[in-house]
Amino acid sequence: MHPTHHQELLALARGGDGEAFRALVEPFRRELQVHCYRILGSVQDAEDMLQETLLAAWRGIGGYEGRASVRTWLYRIATNRCLNALRAEARRPRDHPSPRGDVPLPEPSRRRPEPSWLEPYPDELFEAAGQLAGPEARYEVRESVSLAFLAALQHLPPRQRVVLVLRDVLGFRAAEVAEMLDTTENAVTSALTRARSALSGELPGWADAPLPDSPRERRVVDTFARAFEAGDVEAIVALLTGDAWLTMPPLPLEYQGPDAIRTFLDTVVMRDGRRYVLYPTRANGQPAFGYYVRDPRTPVLHAHGVIVLTLSGDRISALTRFSDTALLARFGFPRTLRP
Repeated sequence: MHPTHHQELLALARGGDGEAFRALVEPFRRELQVHCYRILGSVQDAEDMLQETLLAAWRGIGGYEGRASVRTWLYRIATNRCLNALRAEARRPRDHPSPRGDVPLPEPSRRRPEPSWLEPYPDELFEAAGQLAGPEARYEVRESVSLAFLAALQHLPPRQRVVLVLRDVLGFRAAEVAEMLDTTENAVTSALTRARSALSGELPGWADAPLPDSPRERRVVDTFARAFEAGDVEAIVALLTGDAWLTMPPLPLEYQGPDAIRTFLDTVVMRDGRRYVLYPTRANGQPAFGYYVRDPRTPVLHAHGVIVLTLSGDRISALTRFSDTALLARFGFPRTLRP
């Protein structure tokens, strides 16, 4: 945006011109939504916080002095709205999720102390966000939207979480982050050090992940889809790395290794001869599927959830299974299908 035009829009917006305000903030709408999603882990909550941010910006445009860019000013509002939402959630905790009563689950390899309130985010929304990062960013965009990164973020205290996102993902300087959070640079640096230390053991390496939509990725994804639809548990297990994880946010139950995952697939997913149909999509920069269970009595397919694959070389290092069927609508899938 040309500086003169920017100043004209700003002057009009301060005078109450709604169209000028929309033109001023529209370029940042998508990236602000992704920012809120990183912090909150929920697509719906991110949309709500985006609306709150824009409303607060509209109400406060008269007090915007222009010392920081409009983008930085909006990030300050969005970040503090997200922190407020996390504080409110801590005061009013959500109901702890329970497994479906009719399906006894095998003993997990690990139980997290808290649920992971994480939802998958459609790739097309990330692509529309026009990710911008300053020179101090440490994470590539692809890595910073991965489920592994976001799941690890959800286990950080809120202040550490936002500091790490602002500094290491978006590349804001320590002084800018301190001003956004009304704190000191030393406090920002301390929070960032603790956040980096906590994340260091949680994140997988990315060097060997195949490129999105590459022939190498498609081979693994297609092989998985065929095996899953055929109910061939051994073929699925053959695709796993030796330390692969199966997780089911928000449930805090996690299964690691081919044997544990095989047991889960046999006794839960494929129990009683269940069969599925998978429809490919992408989430969080990763291959994914909307999956439907076949009804042996009718030709109708019933929504069952979303599966996201994390790949390492020619193997699958993580299966993330989301059983909330409402998520399918975000990927353009209906509740029922007739193949």
